[in-house]
Amino acid sequence: MGFGLFAIFLSAQANSIGDWPKFLGPNADGTSAETGLLSKIPPAGPAVHWKRTVGTGYSAPSVLDQKLVLFHRLKNEEVVECMQSSTGSTLWKHSYATTYEDPYGYNNGPRCTPLLTSNRCYTFGAEGKLLCLDLQTGKPVWTRDTTADWSIPSAFFGVGSTPWLEGDKLLVMVGGQPQSGMVAFDANTGKTLWESVGRKNWEGQPMIGWPGDRTVVWNPSEKQASYASPIVATIHGRRVAFCLMRQGLVALNPENGEVWFSRWFRSRLNDSVNATTPLITGDQIFVSATYYRVGSFLLQVKPSLKDFDQVWAGLGMELHWSQPFLVEGHLYGFTGRNEPDASFRCIEFKTGKTLWDREESWVPRSSPTPPVFGRAAAILAEKKLIVLGEGGLLGIFAPTPEAPHEISRWQVPELHYPCWVAPVLSRKKLYLRSEDRLYCLDWSSKP
Repeated sequence: MGFGLFAIFLSAQANSIGDWPKFLGPNADGTSAETGLLSKIPPAGPAVHWKRTVGTGYSAPSVLDQKLVLFHRLKNEEVVECMQSSTGSTLWKHSYATTYEDPYGYNNGPRCTPLLTSNRCYTFGAEGKLLCLDLQTGKPVWTRDTTADWSIPSAFFGVGSTPWLEGDKLLVMVGGQPQSGMVAFDANTGKTLWESVGRKNWEGQPMIGWPGDRTVVWNPSEKQASYASPIVATIHGRRVAFCLMRQGLVALNPENGEVWFSRWFRSRLNDSVNATTPLITGDQIFVSATYYRVGSFLLQVKPSLKDFDQVWAGLGMELHWSQPFLVEGHLYGFTGRNEPDASFRCIEFKTGKTLWDREESWVPRSSPTPPVFGRAAAILAEKKLIVLGEGGLLGIFAPTPEAPHEISRWQVPELHYPCWVAPVLSRKKLYLRSEDRLYCLDWSSKP
């Protein structure tokens, strides 16, 4: 690709400080640089700009300029819907048929969040349909059916890893056997550029955390895809893609798919998933999961990029799907596999030592709006955590290592269990999504 065209493509990805154009926001870490925000929720709640009924799914809305794109399911269709972000009114829709049924009884909607540029919208459906639309009109540009094009073992909860856009490459956790766990597509045409991750990099690797001195013997029916999204960062001056697969963490070259290193990280029991996107700070990578006490680890990548030192591993943080937040050397997150074992926890980042743990558990199905946050999802703005609990309880916390510091809380009307989508912040508006409602709240500070 010529430099001029590449520069044009990068400019198409540029976004202002108020945009939230992809999963986990502009920095892919759940943080926002916006200022002038609400510091305490009033007793009656913030002003509601608008609210509306939506279809099912666990996909977060994405916001770019004045457009909000929601990926949801209505009856037997997956629907990509573009709305006016200030009013919730529909600008365009694109839909297609789906027959997906969750085998565990969860909802049947899409799990992946739309990825937006100034002229494109990328979505990845629950059955593996990868779609590129024109953001201005909603017309299809290209589509790929990954389940038809690759040999992919059935996923536990459908497809749930949101793609990453790296220059002109769309990095997608396809999960194909035997060596197509990750696939790069041309973002303009949908053409396959490279395939990587699978038997070649895992066969013979030490199964860290498993009993004995076991090494990986590759299973051709093994699932590869996880529910964590790939993330790319600059480490030692090079771009590195970190992909938390079902088997563990893989670091690869996003240009050609070359695997630089792998680190096994998987529960010993089959019915388990990895679902939290790795957290990257400097040359360190934090990874966590919650199934059957696999815990977390912190790695430091060596300058060669082909190896690492393990700083620590332990059970201090056990994250299911929500993103943790690193603030002044301390990591904050909502842990727990299921509702009965949920807690809000703070650990020392450099050691993994637990500093405090606040109980957030509740008896499942005892109430659709429990008075706790459960396994909440959060974002960080103006050094405060904005937290949405599983039952629609909205809270603001100050991240303090001495003890939990809850500033305020408010039960959002009409929101109820399960609320598993993190809040989205754009231009002082807070967007909250449940399985059937979408709220837009005024999150600006008042004079």
